[in-house]
Amino acid sequence: MKMRLFPRSLRRRLAQSSLLLLACVLLAVGLLQYFFMKDFVYRNKAESLQTQLMSLPPDPALLQRATGNMQPPKNNTQYPPRNTPFVPLLFQPDLTLMYITLNGEAVTLSQHDAVDPLQLSNERYSKIINEQMDKKAKPYYIETGSGSEQQLLVFRIAGPPEAPKGVIQVGFHTASLDKLLLTQLSIYTVLALAALLCAAILYAITLYRALAPLSRIVAAAEKTDAGNLTVRLPVHQGQQEIDTLSEAFNGMLQRLDQAFEAEREMTDRMRQFIADASHELRTPLTSIHGFIDVLLRGAASNPQQLQSALTSMKGESQRIIRLVEELLTLAKLDQSPKLQLSPVHIDKLLSELLPQLQLLAGNRKVELNIYQPAAVYAKADQLKQVLLNLFQNAVQHTDEAEGVIKLVLYTERQHAIIRMEDNGSGIPTEHLPHLFERFYRSEASRSRLKGGFGLGLAISKSIVESYKGTIRAVSPPEGAIGNNTTGRSALQYGENKASPTEKQNKKGSEFIIQLPILSDC
Repeated sequence: MKMRLFPRSLRRRLAQSSLLLLACVLLAVGLLQYFFMKDFVYRNKAESLQTQLMSLPPDPALLQRATGNMQPPKNNTQYPPRNTPFVPLLFQPDLTLMYITLNGEAVTLSQHDAVDPLQLSNERYSKIINEQMDKKAKPYYIETGSGSEQQLLVFRIAGPPEAPKGVIQVGFHTASLDKLLLTQLSIYTVLALAALLCAAILYAITLYRALAPLSRIVAAAEKTDAGNLTVRLPVHQGQQEIDTLSEAFNGMLQRLDQAFEAEREMTDRMRQFIADASHELRTPLTSIHGFIDVLLRGAASNPQQLQSALTSMKGESQRIIRLVEELLTLAKLDQSPKLQLSPVHIDKLLSELLPQLQLLAGNRKVELNIYQPAAVYAKADQLKQVLLNLFQNAVQHTDEAEGVIKLVLYTERQHAIIRMEDNGSGIPTEHLPHLFERFYRSEASRSRLKGGFGLGLAISKSIVESYKGTIRAVSPPEGAIGNNTTGRSALQYGENKASPTEKQNKKGSEFIIQLPILSDC
């Protein structure tokens, strides 16, 4: 029952609601029209009767003689003079005329028996006479007789206004007026039903056209799934609400597409990450398992073999520990926690780090050029870790005897620039876009031999980006400082940059870190 009263279809519900509202409006208009028209018709008829009543002689005796009824009331012995002119009255068949004295006695003056006059109670007549004398009378009175027939009554004072002798009553049966009103109401009902029928047809056509864009949105939504997010709706369909909905729907699809794409990329990276991590863990675990088998087969009784196996197992276990620590570091950075950063003076940090860098470099030459001090918001330990990762990468790719590693610090456009350049073998162009990916190694055999996992650069990038900075690699080195640097040494460094021909023959690589500096430094 509820489903029939309230259909689930929006088109049907709108049509039903609109037609129901229109029907209520038409019903209210019809009722108001009936009541206002009824009062108008009654009032108009009362004015007509009042006009006829005003044409009658006000003196009761003259009125009785004009109507041909010479029987006086019981308490009235006065008759009109014999020389009074006789003027007969013509009555409509549905009119009644009565004369009521002040003490409530009534005399019927109408000359036909088609309609019986309506006689009220003495109390009612007394009240009407008082209202007439006080000029507070209603335009008409609707009274019901003994036969449940209603009459419209109009009254007038009989006799002079200063000495009234009674009241004259004119009555009219309302059956003909009610019939006229019912006829008009029937005509209005037929017209209202015809209007509802036409409205239903027009609503059906209008709603079909108005809701057509919604149907297109439904069709687009049905075609949309995780594998197909390329469907888009036109945003200009001629209806503001539909256009807004289309824009919101397209924006939702775009966000979903981006989210699914990011999820797919994350899933692919996670699978690759798990595969690489499993591979990296399997290598030292396999070595440890092999040494344990060797020891179980009797090598444990040989002190020399036992020492060699234990040393190798310790190295592999340390390798696993380093891998796990780097994985934990990446996991913490991926969680994007709220960092507690503090001002760090990069020039002082580089100076403090220089002895450790020289120790790691071995026989390689290390150059540190600080052209302008700079301070940034960072964590000193993490920033040291970034510099050490980049430096170890440079050490692995430079010759131990002829290798040169340069560190440069300067400022440019409200940023601190740290450049680390080496004269090693360089980085092939096809490897540059992937250097900062996890477990990516341009030379897998040498990196594994040196003990790297391909996580150092990924960790460095995550740390720098958490400081709202950037890091990039170029090969061969750019060997120049920007135009907005300050200081004489910086200009000299820019003047020593290689020419295009020399740059083509130049080898090595360079990492450039850019961090926003403190405004008050």
